[in-house]
Amino acid sequence: CSKNSGDAGRTLFITGGSRGIGKAIALKAARDGANIIIAAKTAVPHPKLPGTIYSAAEEVEAAGGKALACIVDIRDEQQIGEAVQKAVDKFGGIDILVNNASAISLTGTLETPMKKVDLMLGINLRGTYLTSKMVLPHLLKGHNPHILNLSPPLNLNPVWFKNHTAYTMAKYGMSMCVLGMAEEFRGQIAVNALWPKTAIQTAAMDMLGGDGIGKQCRTTDIIDYTGHFLVDEDVLKEQGVQNFDQYAVQPGHPLLPDFFLDDAPETLVKKMEEHGATPAFKPPPPSSGPIESTFDAIRGVINEDVVKTTQGIYQFDLSGDHKARGPGQPVKADVIMAMDSSDFSKMFAGELKPTMAFMSGKLRIKGDMTLALKLEKLMTRMSKAKL
Repeated sequence: CSKNSGDAGRTLFITGGSRGIGKAIALKAARDGANIIIAAKTAVPHPKLPGTIYSAAEEVEAAGGKALACIVDIRDEQQIGEAVQKAVDKFGGIDILVNNASAISLTGTLETPMKKVDLMLGINLRGTYLTSKMVLPHLLKGHNPHILNLSPPLNLNPVWFKNHTAYTMAKYGMSMCVLGMAEEFRGQIAVNALWPKTAIQTAAMDMLGGDGIGKQCRTTDIIDYTGHFLVDEDVLKEQGVQNFDQYAVQPGHPLLPDFFLDDAPETLVKKMEEHGATPAFKPPPPSSGPIESTFDAIRGVINEDVVKTTQGIYQFDLSGDHKARGPGQPVKADVIMAMDSSDFSKMFAGELKPTMAFMSGKLRIKGDMTLALKLEKLMTRMSKAKL
């Protein structure tokens, strides 16, 4: 947030505001004299996570703001409605909604229980949509009203989906609320998203990164214009801020880029481990067996000339220790070649000719025999390249 935000007397409704980035936003606004509704579930101390709605409210009051603590599960329509009404009764309206509450599980499809999927979709996507829907009538009556979602730019690079599809779906749901509502209420309510450039030291990050993650993070202190996805560092640069060491947990230490930006998940894991952190998530290692290596080699020599020469679709059905079917989309093949996986690797390494494999019974061919013979040219290229 910029230093001169003009929040004096304005009312902010913040979900998940009892700790982390949500609380940091609340305290910044409180120092400017704002009214803050802390809408979160934690009413009693959590064994692993610091802070409650009441301790956060006390900090808001101490910082110069006025606070209202509300026990809210943002999946519960009634609880949201009651909290919104209490806010309006106490402060006369709502000017800014900050959708900060979020659930995270960086697990793959097979490892993610549906209970966790429902939790993430229920809080991140449905909770953001529902809270926005219930606060909107009051924002429409406010002065210069805003909705701010703590969600990432919509980066459709598959690397941000493959390791935690459910979490990405849920988090991007918050971002899609920005796109839709910004256009729907253009000229009436500004709707934007904010996302950290680097990892931020919060309780959630401590659990994900383990010991040693803190020094790779920044603190929460960093945290008519609508429909934008803002990155905190970019916003501050536009405000003239040049020294970002003031936000670092350990100034001068290399920082960990956040999810959904430019660095791939594998790069993030490597950076965390290089500096002593133990990531709770790890992308699955790429398969590197003999069959996969052979197909990688095939891709390396296939070009336009090879395609023109063969003019066919080949399917390989392999048996043995490394059973597989040739990669790619399921389409009708012109020729199907069935053989043992070890003979398959030998054939493409130039150690076994297709004709000899066929004559000896090691290779069974179904379909266009002419195409099968043309394949020898591809294998000759591969053996010459010493693949």
